[in-house]
Amino acid sequence: MIKWMVVIGLTLLCFSCFAQSASPVYDATLAKKLGADDYGMKQYVIAFLKSGTPINDSVERRKVLMAHLANIQRLANEGKLLIAGPFLDNQDIKGIFIYDVKTVEEAKALTETDPGIKAGLFTMELHPWYGSAALMQLMPIHKTLQKRAITDR
Repeated sequence: MIKWMVVIGLTLLCFSCFAQSASPVYDATLAKKLGADDYGMKQYVIAFLKSGTPINDSVERRKVLMAHLANIQRLANEGKLLIAGPFLDNQDIKGIFIYDVKTVEEAKALTETDPGIKAGLFTMELHPWYGSAALMQLMPIHKTLQKRAITDR
């Protein structure tokens, strides 16, 4: 249920980007740079990070989680991961990723680099997704807001 609420929420967010102001200005250069189609959209792969097998050893769990966060940071720095974050309601779906790739197979290959997936702590559910190409601008903006990296714990 929560995953569909997230998908619907993200879709509504993307469609809210379509709300036209008094004088919308189309930027063909930016649209091309971001890979936008005529609607300002593009294909991504959305991933739901789900609970796997718990790691009871707190030291080992922390080690895996820190490596998981480092992998997220690496994929974001490479421009492959646009959105990543945990859900805060302690349900089976632990987080969300949006990959800037065209196929589920490409996203699967990226998820297989995640130490949390390798350790079985998490599983990923992958879906092709159509959303605003403006998401490509998220990381550069985020870096101007971030005091600390997620790996600075």
